[in-house]
Amino acid sequence: MFVSFFPKPKLFFISAAVWSLVGILFWFFGGAQLGATFGLPPAPAGAPPILGVPVFWSGPFIWFYIYFAAFLAAFYQFWRLYSPHPWQNWSILGSAMILFSTYISVELYVALNNWRRPFFDLFQKALTPPVSVSADELYSLFWIYAWIGMANIMLFVLTRFYVSHYIFRWRTAMNDYYMANWSRLRHIEGASQRVQEDTMRFSTTMEGLGVAFADSILTLIAFLPLLAQLSTYITELPFFGQVPYSLVVAAVVWSLFGTVLLAVVGIKLPGLEFRNQRVEAAYRKELVYGEDHEDRAQPPTMAELFANVRKNYFRLYFHYAYFNVFRSGFGQADAIFASLILIPTIAAGKITLGIWQQIATAFSQVSSSFQYLVTSWPTIVELLSIYKRLRAFEATLDGQPLPDIDQRYIKGQDLASDHA
Repeated sequence: MFVSFFPKPKLFFISAAVWSLVGILFWFFGGAQLGATFGLPPAPAGAPPILGVPVFWSGPFIWFYIYFAAFLAAFYQFWRLYSPHPWQNWSILGSAMILFSTYISVELYVALNNWRRPFFDLFQKALTPPVSVSADELYSLFWIYAWIGMANIMLFVLTRFYVSHYIFRWRTAMNDYYMANWSRLRHIEGASQRVQEDTMRFSTTMEGLGVAFADSILTLIAFLPLLAQLSTYITELPFFGQVPYSLVVAAVVWSLFGTVLLAVVGIKLPGLEFRNQRVEAAYRKELVYGEDHEDRAQPPTMAELFANVRKNYFRLYFHYAYFNVFRSGFGQADAIFASLILIPTIAAGKITLGIWQQIATAFSQVSSSFQYLVTSWPTIVELLSIYKRLRAFEATLDGQPLPDIDQRYIKGQDLASDHA
């Protein structure tokens, strides 16, 4: 799954994480100021933010592009010399491109959040007293919003086009790797489906989860400082009173609560999804045999196989029912949580409409980032079930025994009779 596309996967991902952390820490502890040496200094402390898309060709951003490219070039060159790989351009440079696009997407949301305060403060001023703001002032801020929106649309379209090619390259790498070893893999139940379908599903799902994870990390890096700064406007939290960095503390505690809650109630789902794929594969395989052999796919056999399918689906429906109760309930509570903790501050008249909009948006971004497992749990369940199927290939190629569940199928035992 990974060795076909990435050089020395385990070491590669560890080094990528460590190198990224080094780059982030160095940026915050001197790297950003280093741009002043080249005439690209950071924005002065306390200066109002540049509104709209012009921020992306300002001095600090240009320096960031150079900084990112330099760190990427060093990482790429190391792996090119240490462990050359036929897919290294896509696996290293391609992954970096997706990461860079994700960062720009996050910064567009930051630009939108910076726009909210002046616009909604102007909106509030226009309402009290009347005729205190001209229509041209409001239109000018709307144009800034429109340019941010158009930039976001263009980035989304270009990124999805690029990611589609990236995913298919990963699938191609897996396909070539498995087909080169087909003689050793063909005896495994559902081997054709695993090569034809599961490789595409795995690469697509893995890319989606990876981008979501990177987006969560980059969102935290971008919005946590802003949320800490906005915490100075909060006079107190309900039931707890004054808390240092109150918005940050509330976002972290609330998100951890949701993550642990859904991880516990959804713990059975990965195994059930995997079993569902297996009973479906057994049913489909017998139908395929029946196309060429009259003695196969007989009604009693098909009735028994379909009964296994039905049993597992009904089991899935039951476990998803209570999981969705907790998931939707937490989602409804999450929608009002930020406004709820701001009630004492709003009642005290300590913030303007613009500040409230900034707090609500920043809190939502930080909270959703901390809730990565909450929002991604159904996809993680699907990925785990695909991984378990492809892991049988890995076991065969590594000379290891097949997983127990595959051995039971080879021996003709009924998986559906197992307990979830």
